[in-house]
Amino acid sequence: MSKVMSVGTAFPQFLLTQDQTVEFAQELFSESFRDINRLLTVFANGQIKQRHFAKGMSWFQNDHSFAEKNDAYIEQAVQLGSQAIVSCLTSHTYLMENVPYEEIEAIFFISTSGLSTPSIEARIMNELPFSPHTKRIPIWGLGCAGGASGLARAHEYCTAFPTAKVLVLSVELCSLTFQRNDRSKSNLIGTSLFADGVACALVVGEEVDTRMWGKLSTVPRMVDTQSTLMPHSEDVMGWDVKDEGLYVVFSKDIPTIIGSWLPVQVDTFLSKHSLHTSDMKHFIAHPGGKKVLDAYVDSLGFTAHMIEHSANVLQEHGNMSSATVLYVLDRFMQDDIKENEYGLLTALGPGFSSELVLMRWEA
Repeated sequence: MSKVMSVGTAFPQFLLTQDQTVEFAQELFSESFRDINRLLTVFANGQIKQRHFAKGMSWFQNDHSFAEKNDAYIEQAVQLGSQAIVSCLTSHTYLMENVPYEEIEAIFFISTSGLSTPSIEARIMNELPFSPHTKRIPIWGLGCAGGASGLARAHEYCTAFPTAKVLVLSVELCSLTFQRNDRSKSNLIGTSLFADGVACALVVGEEVDTRMWGKLSTVPRMVDTQSTLMPHSEDVMGWDVKDEGLYVVFSKDIPTIIGSWLPVQVDTFLSKHSLHTSDMKHFIAHPGGKKVLDAYVDSLGFTAHMIEHSANVLQEHGNMSSATVLYVLDRFMQDDIKENEYGLLTALGPGFSSELVLMRWEA
């Protein structure tokens, strides 16, 4: 098994309230939808109060080529990714001593909102003093499920190499994919929901002695993982790649799909360990949106209290795709969670797919 020892985050420069984005959307979409004022209630119904963006509002009022957007993605991803790594490895919340960069054996880089070759973690390795022998594992295309998947893959790596220390770095700059001339309802919903965020988690193997530098009395230990793909569901969530860039695909049926499909996946997963949803004291859920959180509660039988951290992250930051679940995990790790309590970490993404991670808090 492996442990999550620290989480660091980085915030893009521009903070916009939901009221500001409503004004922007009203101006942009008013000619496309006769019932624009009714449709704009989605901004309020989502209960998001503010979001961080890599660029200011004036930037989005002009057209930008795919190349311009992607150049901005690379620049911001390196800058913010470096900040999140530094925050993670030097955290006063989680660590009594800084973790040296050269002790990091591998970096799992997660993103779906931009393209880069060499990949972003390679560029960051030129900015921070990592060993040149650090293994690079870039993972692209998992969307909102990417943060959970990154933790799962890091857990499997540390199970194979129990003395390893690895990083899971998620960089999502969703705003840079915005299409001014896309007058679809999917784009309107995406404009109300998605945001930019960057987070990094430190995962260590079972044989790493953390007693001298780990600060928390209990930490989440990853017990098991499960990845599940729903066959022939490509149209539920993802990107349409066109000349101008990435166009959002976002089905209104996602909450319904969660209710009918996810409970079976969760029950199958937990039953392998003779556990049930009632044994889960903590639910570390990627907040895809308010309706997604409601669907989790209704379908899995969890209480509203169990999604409180997820709901607060959604309100304060919006849906930051793969990075969001790491923001939620950060809040759980700062709680005083008792030893041997179980938690379920989950996120859903394109495919359509689910990623589940079973956690148990241990000393």
